[in-house]
Amino acid sequence: MTRTLRTTSAMAIAAMAFASAASAQLLYENQSGGSVQLYGQFNPAIISVDDGQETETNIRDNDLSRSRIGLRLAQPFGDNTFRFRFEAGLGLPNSTETNQLGDDFSGWTRDDLRHIDFSLEGDWGRVSLGQGSMAADGIAESDLSYVGVALYSYTADANAAFLFRDTAGILSGPAVGDTLDTFDGSRRGRIRYDSPEIAGFTFSAAYGENILNTADQSDYYDVAVRYAGEFGGGIQLDAGLAYQVRDNNGVDRSDVVGSASVLLQNGLSFTFAGGTRDNDAAGASDPDYLYFKVAYDVDWFSFGQTGVGVHYYDASDFNVAGSETKGWGVGVAQRVEAYNTDVYFTYQNYEYSDAANSYQDLSTLVLGARWRF
Repeated sequence: MTRTLRTTSAMAIAAMAFASAASAQLLYENQSGGSVQLYGQFNPAIISVDDGQETETNIRDNDLSRSRIGLRLAQPFGDNTFRFRFEAGLGLPNSTETNQLGDDFSGWTRDDLRHIDFSLEGDWGRVSLGQGSMAADGIAESDLSYVGVALYSYTADANAAFLFRDTAGILSGPAVGDTLDTFDGSRRGRIRYDSPEIAGFTFSAAYGENILNTADQSDYYDVAVRYAGEFGGGIQLDAGLAYQVRDNNGVDRSDVVGSASVLLQNGLSFTFAGGTRDNDAAGASDPDYLYFKVAYDVDWFSFGQTGVGVHYYDASDFNVAGSETKGWGVGVAQRVEAYNTDVYFTYQNYEYSDAANSYQDLSTLVLGARWRF
């Protein structure tokens, strides 16, 4: 059975606004060197998921990079700079809120508050306080390829809630999002320190709590080191490594995770990511994964850069001990500079197996466009 395309009035209205929008920079400066910038993005996508027996196609806000709006303020303060950032998702129907059983749209909730962040920075580094990125946020996503706007280390943005179907055709399997992860860092109510850059290296540390979810009483700690540099022949390298801990009333879960991306002068790039988790909770598994991508950036068209890529994901012990998750995908992204827009298309295939049952492969097609202002 095949389900036909479904959409919502909110997404339709937003799509009309997107179609007529041109790029703009809403930046306002004062006479003392300070500035206020309004920014945002809109990222609708047509998403088609085939679970081996049934295909469902919808228009959703792509969780790859949710639609959002924000404000950045900067003001010199002696030899330092004070900054404030506010950012919130728009609460549009999201790609993670749909599966074969229907929709579970949350609308706008306080979980859509991404940043309420104050910081002070100078030659000594930067201290940040408030809702924002922990030290390890983005550590699994080092990626110098342009196609990384649509094809990157976390592969389940478009279909995280969809269930694997067993060989008998029953939706008895886990959701895709429960069978893989990158252990990438999170956003929390936190205090964070970032060192100044030292020979291309930056060191970060943070402590935080999940202030948006009162049911989560855990403490979060992490440290990270990042490197960005360029070598002879125009070779660029971006890499990061982090250690993070979630302390849930003395029961720890710790992750070691990192990624690296190399971009050659000819546009060819290689991206790697991997991580392992040690979970002290009773009955919990200790999963791990590896990720690899080859991509190529090229200027085929005068109106913007083109990126193509292929990637592969291999994981063990997610969902339950002894399980295996594999995935591969291909993608293309096209920049349209005049509209500050990235148009993209991806195909991804997912395999999952465990001791309980055998499951059919699940595949996903995504056609989307992200406009930023």
